[in-house]
Amino acid sequence: MKKALKIIGKFFLGLLIIILVFLLIMFVYHRIMLNKEKKYLEPLGQMVEVDGHNMSIYTEGEGEHTIVIMAGAGMVLPILDYSPLYRRLSDTYKIAVIEKFGYGFSDDVDGDRDFDTLLRQDREALKKAGIEAPYVLCPHSMSGIEAILWAQKYPDEVEAIVGLDMSTPKAYTEENLNDDDKGMELFYKFLRESGVGRLILTDKNVCQSFSDREKDIYKALAFRKFANKDVADEGDHLADAIDEINSADKPDIPTLLFLSDGKETSGKLWIDAMNDYSDGLTDSRVIQLDCGHNVAEHEPEKIEEEMRKFIAELDS
Repeated sequence: MKKALKIIGKFFLGLLIIILVFLLIMFVYHRIMLNKEKKYLEPLGQMVEVDGHNMSIYTEGEGEHTIVIMAGAGMVLPILDYSPLYRRLSDTYKIAVIEKFGYGFSDDVDGDRDFDTLLRQDREALKKAGIEAPYVLCPHSMSGIEAILWAQKYPDEVEAIVGLDMSTPKAYTEENLNDDDKGMELFYKFLRESGVGRLILTDKNVCQSFSDREKDIYKALAFRKFANKDVADEGDHLADAIDEINSADKPDIPTLLFLSDGKETSGKLWIDAMNDYSDGLTDSRVIQLDCGHNVAEHEPEKIEEEMRKFIAELDS
């Protein structure tokens, strides 16, 4: 029995040593690659100063309507993440892509990430970049909550909302609003800091419509910033933002909502919440898509077609 235990002990000790050596090799390789990848960190958009930090704003195209792309939580590089859609629209409309602090080329900051702060910073960044209201807000996922707040607080700045499978107040239960994600936050930090994440994020996992250089830029940012503290802290303020929304009237403005199949969100809860939000609005429609949560990547042709119809109606 003792001999068997000794053999098992040696096996696990050997396994531990192998794991530690592997992690050390990955860590050293990661640091070398971070240095090599600095050549990909030149901002793709305009950098403006907000609260003493640099925020990235990208613009493309010209037109009478300005579409503001608002990234979902944790999107690595919004300028590229939503390009399969907005590149189809920039021949007719002015496109502005906001990269909040902690996203894309914007700075990481150690400050408040409540939704009122996010909204104030986004509005200030757009103004400093010379992008004037009114806007057609185009939020993805959790930024839907910010877009609704925007329309409630500053209705003269919001011409319409086009939701890209955006979150709505009833899409969250009390349980998942109060869910402590510290474990996942630490896991993502481990993947990011150790370099192990490089084994997961490969060219096959990056949007295939990106050019080779765009894939390299995307990965260079992801290996530095994925699921960082700024991104994680936003979720901690979601319940307060929803309470603020529910304390005021729903903004009754033209609204077009693209809805995923729900498989990558909360399923029926997510779908019912979006339909519920649409109900009661004077000019609102929901378009069901047969695809995952990142609808701008999966169904850009369909979304472009419907957005053009919708925006044309704003002028009629």
